[in-house]
Amino acid sequence: MRKYLTAVSLLVVSGYAFAMVAGWRIAEGYQIRFDGKYAHGSFQKIEGNIRFDPLHPDDSHFEVSVDVASIDTGIELKNKHARGEKWFDADRYPRIYFVSKAVSRTDTGFVVHGELELRGIRKELSIPFVFTSTGDQHLFYGKFKVNRGDFGIGKVSGKESDFTSVEVSVPVLALE
Repeated sequence: MRKYLTAVSLLVVSGYAFAMVAGWRIAEGYQIRFDGKYAHGSFQKIEGNIRFDPLHPDDSHFEVSVDVASIDTGIELKNKHARGEKWFDADRYPRIYFVSKAVSRTDTGFVVHGELELRGIRKELSIPFVFTSTGDQHLFYGKFKVNRGDFGIGKVSGKESDFTSVEVSVPVLALE
């Protein structure tokens, strides 16, 4: 009986400890890739505050920003153009922001609903993602599309080519 109580106590304590690990720090090795009709590449700098508990997603919150000047298309002239007034206008709007409003569970993972701010324009956006945790390795991974026309970027055609696919892979470390 005593062994049983000890085992139950350990499970309760370890479950409570995991539930309390809700704060995460973005670790090295993150990737923010984009692919659209006019450009593909990545952003090299991301910062954020993440509070996420997979057992209680409704208590979660994400505040993330991306440094627009960190864009890398693999072609310096294209990078300069992307930072310019017709696209991201990095001088006036140096950061892309995403702030969550709600996080919920889905059949395949989670979805974070929030507001994306790009070029000073705010739009509602839902991002499906999975969270994997193996030992001390923790990772957020998601894919979604953004309509660049919604944010006044480039010439808008009203076609599928106005959408840019975004793939995010963010390893995190638990805050102590």
